[in-house]
Amino acid sequence: MSEERGDVGGLGELDPRAEKVFPADRLELAERYAAWLADAGVVRGLIGPREVPRLWDRHILNCAVLGEVIPEGIALADIGSGAGLPGLVLAIARPDLQITLIEPLLRRTTFLEEVAEDLRLENVTVLRGRADAFHGALGFDVVTSRAVAGLDKLLDWSMPLVVPTGSLIAMKGSSVEAEIDEAGPTLKKWGCAPPTVSELGVDVLETTTVAVRVVWSDPARVDWPPVPKGGQKRSKGGPRKKRRR
Repeated sequence: MSEERGDVGGLGELDPRAEKVFPADRLELAERYAAWLADAGVVRGLIGPREVPRLWDRHILNCAVLGEVIPEGIALADIGSGAGLPGLVLAIARPDLQITLIEPLLRRTTFLEEVAEDLRLENVTVLRGRADAFHGALGFDVVTSRAVAGLDKLLDWSMPLVVPTGSLIAMKGSSVEAEIDEAGPTLKKWGCAPPTVSELGVDVLETTTVAVRVVWSDPARVDWPPVPKGGQKRSKGGPRKKRRR
């Protein structure tokens, strides 16, 4: 484990509610990830010090309940993964998923790689780069994000990564309906169906998680790689850095 890790004063200790969202044999991994966030995550500026006392409810459990709307055994990309929220959390909670963490900043990808190695998460791949660097090169069943951008921008970054039968699933706040309204022209540009909003973690969290899901309006007519209406096909790009576990 990282040399920066030291005594976290118990702040990373397991929250009893974790048993509701993590398999019994993955609870220790969830606790170790919390310890990473509480220590190295703070030291490296990935998590604010004030967030440590509420790591479980506000961050880890908040992300874990996203699994309620993610199908089994699929390939998932988490864009702007940062400290691994929700990507690493889902990798711990859902070992059936093949998860690719896409993050442009080196200090963050280094953290993600170190945590994935320490926790031996064989279902995790870390890629360094912006989401649009992989348009035309990679495709996923689900593309997730948390606190990355408004829905309007997320559509442009995410939909070119979503396979015809897949979906964008983004964690959002109370402004989700306003974001959907503002994204109307972009939804139409990409040929998306009307978004659906779900409230997750009702029996787990003090404040539930809100997720918006976007799918293609007509999967059978989605060209690959997908392009916006009236747009030009994107040239295929490749990953700047790739590491498989």
